[in-house]
Amino acid sequence: MSPFRGSAALTEAWRNFDLAVDDGVATVTFSRPDRLNALTFDVYADLRDLVLELPHRGDARVLVLTGRGRGFCSGGDVEEIIGELQRMGAGELLEFTRMSGAVVKAMRDCPLPVVAAVNGIAAGAGSVLALASDFRLLARSARLSFLFTKVGLAGADMGAAYLLPRYVGLGRATELLVLGEDVSAERALDLGLATQVVDDDALADTAAGLARRLADGPALAYSTTKLLLTRELDVDLAGAIELEALAQALLMKSDDFGEFYAAWSEGRRPAWTGR
Repeated sequence: MSPFRGSAALTEAWRNFDLAVDDGVATVTFSRPDRLNALTFDVYADLRDLVLELPHRGDARVLVLTGRGRGFCSGGDVEEIIGELQRMGAGELLEFTRMSGAVVKAMRDCPLPVVAAVNGIAAGAGSVLALASDFRLLARSARLSFLFTKVGLAGADMGAAYLLPRYVGLGRATELLVLGEDVSAERALDLGLATQVVDDDALADTAAGLARRLADGPALAYSTTKLLLTRELDVDLAGAIELEALAQALLMKSDDFGEFYAAWSEGRRPAWTGR
């Protein structure tokens, strides 16, 4: 638990998805399988708040996102979100789009590695949640669909136009965001969008294995690497080198760096503490 908490208490129960924390691995399972795990306003808000809380809980070192049933997340619920948006004024609409974008910002700023285990369709906002994760494990039947233009909205949503070109280049990002066509798991792998593609029945075990590796590893080194990857997207080389020099010097005083040397000297495996 972080000592630098304000007066707000940590959330004891989450109503809009399932959360399980087991030996350092937090798993969020979107739990509306009858709607292909479509998002509601409350799911967005809870996911944003959970990702902001996780670093303060002290019981999680990695976050896994997945969906129950046949889909990962089919995007915003047509009835509960899209229908309601028709009745909102401009100010309310801006509040919503800022809130949905805050989910992605929280994921990218979160010091925990985030693993998306994509089972089935990840469409619209669901595809951006996968995009905002640090690792994307795709079942062979999975597909991504940045379908915003197909409903008459900009393909640039929730940071997609910022993140996607950095994975696949401007040309491919333009194709995917403008046309909104489905991307198969194999094509996602070819484009560099997928970390790994596995058989459907192997997805859960593969995600669990990666999460275990991350949870058991040097958490401070992982979080610092993620932070620098995110921050250095928008700085020049000189600024990046200075950021890395400062971070590396600090980590050279970490317990984990000292533990590595002690373990090496004693011929054993390091016992990482993440400090």
